[in-house]
Amino acid sequence: MPQADLEALEQLNRDYIAAVQNCDVGRFGEILADEFYCSNPDGSLVDRKGFLEQTARPATISGLEAKDVMIRLFGPRGHENIAIIHARTVYKTADGAAKSGRYTDVWARRNGSWLAVSAHVTRG
Repeated sequence: MPQADLEALEQLNRDYIAAVQNCDVGRFGEILADEFYCSNPDGSLVDRKGFLEQTARPATISGLEAKDVMIRLFGPRGHENIAIIHARTVYKTADGAAKSGRYTDVWARRNGSWLAVSAHVTRG
């Protein structure tokens, strides 16, 4: 895996988690592709606009962290243009209960930059 891509995707993953925790619609506006879709923990599917709207609402969890992050790149060697990130999350609910979940994010390289095109989130 090219080191520069790995480092860029690790930072984007950290940014994504921080943007969820901090309701950072602006950062998501920078890193989500126009055709982004997210499968939410409740089973709903939202497009980019819907995801940004739900991100703008006050967070109902705290202490969100990504654990056991696995990044995989796909495409011709040296020209990888798709990345899949799998990880486990830990967080606390509004009443302080410790919870966990998982997510899978799909990233595509567009004009030299990585953009999130899909996300699937589960919470326990």
